[in-house]
Amino acid sequence: MVSQETSTLAAAALKKLAMNKACREAFSEDALFFKLFEPAAQRYFLAANREALLPKLQLLNGKGYALSVEYVGEENADPAVVQRFVDEYLASIQPFAEAGLRPQLSFDLSAVGLAVSQEMAYKNASTIIAAAAEHDLPVMISMEHASAVDSILEVYGELAPAHANVGVTLQAYLHRTLDDLPKVLGYGRKVRLVKGVYNEPLEVALPRGDALDERYLNLLRKVLDAGVSVSCATQDPALIPRILAEPRHAANLELEMLHGVQPAVLRRARETGVPCRIYAVYGGSWYLHFLHRLAESPIEILGALADFSDPSRVVFGADY
Repeated sequence: MVSQETSTLAAAALKKLAMNKACREAFSEDALFFKLFEPAAQRYFLAANREALLPKLQLLNGKGYALSVEYVGEENADPAVVQRFVDEYLASIQPFAEAGLRPQLSFDLSAVGLAVSQEMAYKNASTIIAAAAEHDLPVMISMEHASAVDSILEVYGELAPAHANVGVTLQAYLHRTLDDLPKVLGYGRKVRLVKGVYNEPLEVALPRGDALDERYLNLLRKVLDAGVSVSCATQDPALIPRILAEPRHAANLELEMLHGVQPAVLRRARETGVPCRIYAVYGGSWYLHFLHRLAESPIEILGALADFSDPSRVVFGADY
């Protein structure tokens, strides 16, 4: 049996690897890590490109799930790389609509120019959101390191009044979120509530544990009391029953889980009538996403090694 201390340290180590600049720069299709672990990573990401993505989205949608889609990228200060990221989102919107899909588009503002300037992030995000609105697609702004929260909320504050199809992610573990929430709720846009995945100091954020669970539920109640739609995005098997036990209006609450993480849990919730959403990622830059999935439950490292040994274990959509 792995101790809680060992599990916590292992999770922290995986997160450090995920954010290590040298490791990320070394990651490519020619890298040994890529070649060894791509079969295991496929449990958590859908496809390397949009063409391979579409039939998989249709399969999940056909099973009764709402979808969120993220084209995986990383913070980048190169305007040319940022533009390629924006272009991918713009190019994906019509094919999604033509395929009969209405996924929620999700992205980090750092991927659309925040590392260059807030002005660039606002301009690019606004362009994507407006194009998505033409096909009735919602958009969700992700949340990032604590040091970026002010900038993200400032950009969101410019976007939300002008775009009814945009929402924002809030991290329950950040102490500041209790103070940020009233202003965010004032926009009346959808909120995606997560625990938070980045390594932050104790003066900034709560660690995983009972106190964080209670704060998450407290924030959830405040969002529901305000009549704002909320996506409860968590893979925590202990927290999910408590979320679903909250008095709720079905139209205002959905359960969202990352693709490949405990799909049977999401399936059981859907079978009881809970609106459920699968968060799906695609693209070639899966290094960060893969290590963060393992960090959420380090015992999954054994599962990843088993997938590496026997790739046939990964059967797309089978457990949904």
